[in-house]
Amino acid sequence: MPMTDFAHNLEAVRQRIAAAARNAGRVPESVALLAVSKTFPAQDVRAAHAAGQRAFGENYVQEAVDKIETLADLRTSLEWHFIGPLQSNKTRPVAERFDWVHSVDRLKIAQRLSEQRPASMAPLNVCLQVNVSGEATKSGVAPQEAAQVARAVAALPNLRLRGLMSIPEPEQTLDAQRAPHRQLRELFDALRADGLALDTLSMGMSADLEAAVLEGATIVRVGTAIFGARDYSH
Repeated sequence: MPMTDFAHNLEAVRQRIAAAARNAGRVPESVALLAVSKTFPAQDVRAAHAAGQRAFGENYVQEAVDKIETLADLRTSLEWHFIGPLQSNKTRPVAERFDWVHSVDRLKIAQRLSEQRPASMAPLNVCLQVNVSGEATKSGVAPQEAAQVARAVAALPNLRLRGLMSIPEPEQTLDAQRAPHRQLRELFDALRADGLALDTLSMGMSADLEAAVLEGATIVRVGTAIFGARDYSH
């Protein structure tokens, strides 16, 4: 994809975010755009970076590590976010290379990330993934267990618990899309009222970012609308 297309796509997504924020009575700057670059090559990340994007989300550990190394010359101006399911035997490369992990879905993963985060690096920013839809196939802590797990994660050294993340089931209407995002925001508000210093709601993707922003998202994770359709054949 030519670089001009990345610039055009990024601007279109930012305009969507800004319009949704204004509809919610929020300032557009209160919502950060995370460009989901999984399955796309390093040169696409480089082109999106050249078009002004700084934060990128990855789902697969080895693919991400390869990309981070390929783009080492840009490391100080890139923010790498791990957003996929994380197995315990894959936590070390993530702890050593990423700035954020959105997909902490159990205490054991957080403990390993904390133990393996190099002392020379800033604390790893993490979000607790919550399974708001209660889907058997989805990762995430159950909403009723989130407070207990969040407190335990927040107490770990070398991590900074920033907030909550969810991947709800796709819905067609705005109202149906808003419901699970509202549930996550209400949980977020309850944890903050209970004394946890949270500032991040990672929710909303290409198809439902308007609903997420209306319900308080501070980070939306957008891939297809920036990079195009994904090819999973490889």
